[in-house]
Amino acid sequence: MLAEGFRMTMTQGARANKSGNILEGNIEAVLNGHDYFQIGSHVTKEFLLTATLLPKRYAKQVYIGAGIYQTTLKVDFYVVGLSANPSGLIIECKWQESGGSVDEKFPYLNLNIQQSYPAQTIVVIGGEGMREGAINWLRQQVKYNRNLLGVYSLDRFIAWANKYC
Repeated sequence: MLAEGFRMTMTQGARANKSGNILEGNIEAVLNGHDYFQIGSHVTKEFLLTATLLPKRYAKQVYIGAGIYQTTLKVDFYVVGLSANPSGLIIECKWQESGGSVDEKFPYLNLNIQQSYPAQTIVVIGGEGMREGAINWLRQQVKYNRNLLGVYSLDRFIAWANKYC
């Protein structure tokens, strides 16, 4: 039991991680609601693509290869079983509750999606801390990046999933 008057405080980074995990939990709930099953975390894309026991499946934190800086590249979700995306669909979650650097990383994310991702990608954004100009810039990249399928808020992603999953 905590002493009276003592209050645990989270660091800004810990709060951001927790909020990001909540966003990912919502994505997972949408996938589960459309009969997708998780086959693991921290698996390779090859394992996910060849594990054919479940036709509608996904994994979290999937290693997909090297990124544009030749460093390890993992994606938040890799989904298999959508008829319109035979090589799978990648979902990346980006959360920023207050001013910070997440939206400053959009050009890096976009370039990795364009040059290193093996499947089309949806970016789901949440929180009120991202600069509107950064979000608009990323949405504009859909026109130029064949691998960037869409940039959605959580509610728009749910609408997309209801239509295509």
